[in-house]
Amino acid sequence: MASINVSKDAPQSNADFDTGKSYSGPLFLVTMLFFMWGFITCLNDILIPHLQQVFTLQHWQAMLIQTAFFGAYFIISLIYYLISITKGDPIGRIGYKNGIIIGLVIAAIGCLFFYPAASFVSFGFFLFALFVLASGITILQIAANPYVTILGNPSGASSRLNMTQAFNSLGTTIAPIIGGYLIFGTIGEVEISADAVKLPYIGLAVTLLVIALIFKMFKLPQIGDQEVVVSDSGALKHRHLLLGVGAIFAYVGGEVTVGSNLINFARLPEITGLDEAEASHYLALFWGGAMVGRFFGAIALADFKKPSNRFWLILGIAILAFVSILYVYELQMALYALAFIALNILVILVGRFIPNRTLWLFGLTAMALLVVGLLTDGLLALWAIVALGLFNSIMFPTIFSLAIRGLGKYTGQASSLLVMAIVGGAIVPLVQGLVADISGSVQLSFVVPLICYLYIVYYGVNGYKVE
Repeated sequence: MASINVSKDAPQSNADFDTGKSYSGPLFLVTMLFFMWGFITCLNDILIPHLQQVFTLQHWQAMLIQTAFFGAYFIISLIYYLISITKGDPIGRIGYKNGIIIGLVIAAIGCLFFYPAASFVSFGFFLFALFVLASGITILQIAANPYVTILGNPSGASSRLNMTQAFNSLGTTIAPIIGGYLIFGTIGEVEISADAVKLPYIGLAVTLLVIALIFKMFKLPQIGDQEVVVSDSGALKHRHLLLGVGAIFAYVGGEVTVGSNLINFARLPEITGLDEAEASHYLALFWGGAMVGRFFGAIALADFKKPSNRFWLILGIAILAFVSILYVYELQMALYALAFIALNILVILVGRFIPNRTLWLFGLTAMALLVVGLLTDGLLALWAIVALGLFNSIMFPTIFSLAIRGLGKYTGQASSLLVMAIVGGAIVPLVQGLVADISGSVQLSFVVPLICYLYIVYYGVNGYKVE
């Protein structure tokens, strides 16, 4: 999923930064974490249609997969928040390295729980395994995001985070392809079995434990990051933060629910009637759009001595994306993708590289795409939903940076509250599942993320303002 960006107003706690040291090695290791949790998170979109068939679930029951996963973000972040406002930052006390290792081990244990869950053919056990897995990833997010901001020169903090976010998106892009092959297996298999998830998640557990061992053996720089212990809830007094919490909730909820339902949407006879394995390629394009959009956003908001360099870089990425899709798929898919990439660039230019303006324009475009997906059918409807990935791209970091502006000593406390809002990924998909079941239409249920993007438009227009 998305990672945390940092505003220029946020304090960078890297007083011990040594200009004579190279941090490329540690940064490379931390970047692997962003890739891994992006990959693991997106596998949920493959699990949903698979387990829905294994256990003959209704739509709302299948969405409990996301509820269990993203619910862990809320519970673990809440515990972290309560500890931090009374005892100080737990990660600061045990160190970023140990925090990362603990998160990796817990996530690996969650992956291993998939084996008994499949053996007992228990949906409840699967939900428990997902909760444990997501608990580990939450700890990773809490430890890794701030570590990236202090792992080097303060002036390069945003650039380092944008780079790691791009690798997070790379994980979400390839997960549907690899996961679709490993979990769905051969197209047209006679019996759909829970056992199909055993090998992929055991492989993930081994990978996470190997990474934890590498972190244990690798000497990471000890950079001071001691924050002032804040014993009151002063962050809650700021309107733009509270509304920002709602915007993060809406963004994560909207993005996750679209990704969770995209395969089932593509399977509809009036859309394309694709099977799960074929539809997973469109899911990969949805998450790939987020990666391309993040590159565009990073370039658009960067400082260039020559403004023309920004244009050429964006054009180069657009051409590379087109050629890559053409190479992997076919001309028709590449042309559809190119059309929506051009639309994304146009909206960025209209936004004039102003964060809040770009945010509400992206939200408005996302709403327009959802209306197309709701009112049309065939490939046009499918591509309108797939293209949402491009316009989700800059939302999380932009909302996050706007929400923590001017909070000073309350920035850390505000960050915990914003991470808690990721619980939107647990609640909104469940709501969409209920709407799909009650209305009898997966297509009609996309009105739920439409409401989410409407709130994001409001935050970009008015809610972000500091009072």
